[in-house]
Amino acid sequence: MEFMQARKFKDNAREAMADRNLQSALAQLKGGFIPRRQEAADRLPEFDALRDRARELKDHVLANLDVYLETFEENCRAAGGQVHWCATAEDARAAILGICREAGARTVTKGKSMVAEEIHLNGFLERHGITPVETDLGEYIIQLAEEPPSHIIGPAVHKTKDQVSDLFLAHHRQYGKTVRQTEPGAIINEAREVLRQKYFDADVGITGANFLVAETGSTIIVTNEGNGDLTQTLPRTHIVVTSIEKVVPTLEDASTILRVLARSATGQDFSAYTTLSTGGRRDGDLDGPENFHVVLLDNGRSAMLGTEFQDMLRCIRCGACMNHCPVYHSVGGHSYGAVYVGPMGAVLTPSLEGIDDARHLPSASTFCGRCESVCPMRIPLPKMMRHWRERAYDSGASAAMERWGVDIWAWTARRPWLYEAGARLAVRLLKRLGRGRGRLRRLPLAGGWTRGRDFPVPEGRTFQEQWRARRRAARPAP
Repeated sequence: MEFMQARKFKDNAREAMADRNLQSALAQLKGGFIPRRQEAADRLPEFDALRDRARELKDHVLANLDVYLETFEENCRAAGGQVHWCATAEDARAAILGICREAGARTVTKGKSMVAEEIHLNGFLERHGITPVETDLGEYIIQLAEEPPSHIIGPAVHKTKDQVSDLFLAHHRQYGKTVRQTEPGAIINEAREVLRQKYFDADVGITGANFLVAETGSTIIVTNEGNGDLTQTLPRTHIVVTSIEKVVPTLEDASTILRVLARSATGQDFSAYTTLSTGGRRDGDLDGPENFHVVLLDNGRSAMLGTEFQDMLRCIRCGACMNHCPVYHSVGGHSYGAVYVGPMGAVLTPSLEGIDDARHLPSASTFCGRCESVCPMRIPLPKMMRHWRERAYDSGASAAMERWGVDIWAWTARRPWLYEAGARLAVRLLKRLGRGRGRLRRLPLAGGWTRGRDFPVPEGRTFQEQWRARRRAARPAP
């Protein structure tokens, strides 16, 4: 499969649905994240009130983004840090390379960062003679596999245990690991043993940031493995690569969003580690980097302000939308051919890369609404996907056949008598084709549906007929 090509979504999806290992891995996803998220929400009576407060907070920040970013920069510099403003991915890569060269870096350790994935940092560093080492277990697995992440919080969720065992055996022989481990605990311990020395050898540590705190100039990361702490405290130089919408006004505001973040992501009350970084090491500090840099990326985000897509900038990358998405459950993350996947990726990717290449992604949705219902920031994802569908139609980015289909449907829908007659005819034809079986294995113009599942034969009357019957039944007797 070719990665990072959103225009190939349909081909990628067909391959994914035929991949037995992937389907086995995705089946585990539904049984884990979904019930844990619900249980965590049920344990917190004020969960929905916190979601409302978090939405209001981020809306306020986005309305005053310039003020809070300038405040963050001022306080970060006052604490001994440096801030690098980067309009594009190229600018961010250049800034990071300059810092690494100044530090004489040959290897860098990396905590999990979607922004680093967005700017394709690893390949860039390697081309310039610097070896990046992913330290998050999931990111480490996919780095060995030479694949991008398939999930925001579970980068290797598409891998089975056997695949990971084979991968470690192939890559860890050079470290004297010649026994194929099959138990999860043993697999994890082997990764720890291999990575341990990498932390000490690294010249630079790179992390992302879940939040930027304007009042203190601090950055915050949340992890469950502790690798982020080792990555940012052991090397002499720490680089935070993040994006402009991550800023919040105060530590109290960060705490509000933190209370819904882990619950929505992994079903935890709080992640195992919540780490604040404020500048470099000061006199008397026992550890920490000597140099602290924050690389702030725009890369199209400021252009989203004031548009119908601004709400997407509230996203805190929890992954709840994809955890509950039936399309993601069927095809996995790599099918999207983009860094950001699932419902949030279907909105964000066209915003960052343009609708021409990403036109399929907003259509990769049943509009069931589960993504919006579980989003901790109450982002109206279906509405924004609909906006992108309209733009794809208006710009001519969508395929001619799709536009003709929409035109025919719209023309018919504006003529209720014709629409109803067509619906009655379709019901009769489908019943005849079904011939009592109840389902159709193949159906003209519906190959995308029937390739993966049967099409149910309609039962009873059309919607319009049922609607009229119920209205008649509800009328009071004369």
